[in-house]
Amino acid sequence: MSRVVRRPRSAVRRPVTITVLAVLVLAIGYLVAAAVVPFAPASATTTTYSAPTSSVPDLRFPGYGATAVQATGFPESLRTSGDEQPRSIASITKVVTALVVLDEKPLERGQSGPAIRFTEQMQGLYAKYLAQNGEVAPMPAGLRLTEHQTFQVMLMKSANNYAGALALWAFGSMDAYERAADRWLDEHGLDDTTIHEPTGLDPANTSTATDLVELGRLALADPVVREIVGTKDVTIPTVGPIENSNKLLGLDGIEGIKTGTLDEAGACLLFAATYERGGRDVTVIGVMLGGVDHDSLDADVQRLLRSVADNFQVVTLTHAGQTFGTFSTPWQDEADAVTAKASEVLVWGRTKVRAKAHLDEVTLGTKGERVGTVRFTVTDHDPVTVPLVLERTIDDPGVWWRWTNPFQGA
Repeated sequence: MSRVVRRPRSAVRRPVTITVLAVLVLAIGYLVAAAVVPFAPASATTTTYSAPTSSVPDLRFPGYGATAVQATGFPESLRTSGDEQPRSIASITKVVTALVVLDEKPLERGQSGPAIRFTEQMQGLYAKYLAQNGEVAPMPAGLRLTEHQTFQVMLMKSANNYAGALALWAFGSMDAYERAADRWLDEHGLDDTTIHEPTGLDPANTSTATDLVELGRLALADPVVREIVGTKDVTIPTVGPIENSNKLLGLDGIEGIKTGTLDEAGACLLFAATYERGGRDVTVIGVMLGGVDHDSLDADVQRLLRSVADNFQVVTLTHAGQTFGTFSTPWQDEADAVTAKASEVLVWGRTKVRAKAHLDEVTLGTKGERVGTVRFTVTDHDPVTVPLVLERTIDDPGVWWRWTNPFQGA
């Protein structure tokens, strides 16, 4: 007779209980793991940038001689017309004389400098240059003027005897002046300029239009020269009242710098004008050589300067809030990377603008949080970098999405 062996009820339930507990542990472990697993960064794509357009310069050049013009700070704005060979520069020479003498005898703006006693040799220059039909100013025996006053008579009245006197005072002889001028020109890269004497009465004092634009820049960079060539009139003891030979001074923004007249050179003018464009001052330097007379030359200079000024443009690189990229998350959330602020630059003539966006790694983020940059490269301008921020918040999708989309964001 067989015998039935009954297991205890607790022994039957134990494996079931263990299995349930194991499942619960695994489920809880999954839920916890799915809830805390970190997300990978959102995918990021940049947008195509549509560059702004700008116009082609149409400048009003004269039909004679040689002309060059350039806006300082805009290297590509240099434009020329006429011949490119060295031409006689007449009294524009005196700008070289001023800078060469100041190199030897420095003078700070606002200072008078040492007194100059005019020697018999210097006084003899009056008759010499007058005989050449050159501009002169009184220089009586016993006259003493400061260095600054002597520069004023030379640069404003264009007095040749004062230019010669400064050369003799600074260097002792005309030959020494010529050597000093030659060294100075070499040091400043004015390779196409030749100076033999300090006044410009020698037609062999020559230069090119492009060299003279650089000379004008050097002159305006010197505060003493800039102040003097921008002065309309002054009274000098014994010499009397003198007026600036540049009749355009103060018109159309013109602030200097030097006239020149000689039979071999024609009417010449090295000029500078400053304009307010795009919230900043911009200086234009130019030169015209070989004019028939100063009245017609002055009209041509004004016409050219207006055409140069008209070619300045404010180009908008980006508006505030402009999109340069998009972040996309695994839970189908998107947020644009937009510029935090507007940006614009002042340009001259035809300009190329390029943009390159860099997006940071972003998983979650709040509206306005910085998430990258966009860098603009602009012709004749330093690169411009603008921060990018999130247009809207990228929120955590929540525990439910994590549980129902296991590890999709990892």
